[in-house]
Amino acid sequence: MDYEAFTNESLTMMYEGIRGALRADDALRRDARDPPFRIRETPEWKKHAANLEVEMLRRGMLFEVIDWS
Repeated sequence: MDYEAFTNESLTMMYEGIRGALRADDALRRDARDPPFRIRETPEWKKHAANLEVEMLRRGMLFEVIDWS
């Protein structure tokens, strides 16, 4: 994906979307339900987040890093 082509706002929205999907999966897992996004089981999600972080850092953007623990 060409992350340089996206606006700062688009990068932030994608990153926060990952954070939201992670929260949703974790909440459903706590209720013993199947997580729809499978963020923790799909390595591509973490790679996507890392690529977004690299681009946001390159631009000097401030953001809170996703806690994957």
